Amino acid sequence: AIKIKKEVANAFVKRTKRSSPYEWYFEYYKSPLEQMHERCENYPPCDYLSDQVGFAMAYNRFFG
Repeated sequence: AIKIKKEVANAFVKRTKRSSPYEWYFEYYKSPLEQMHERCENYPPCDYLSDQVGFAMAYNRFFG
């Protein structure tokens, strides 16, 4: 039999329980809004402008 430390086993079990199919889904299929936010954050001029005028206006300015 394979022996592992109790803490290690517990941490592993807790981690697997937490990631439900629902969470997996959102990890892989992000909402369009989430994708837009990431696109803006990854583009420095858009990221900067969104701090000034808000996300929607900044996004439309660069990608609209």
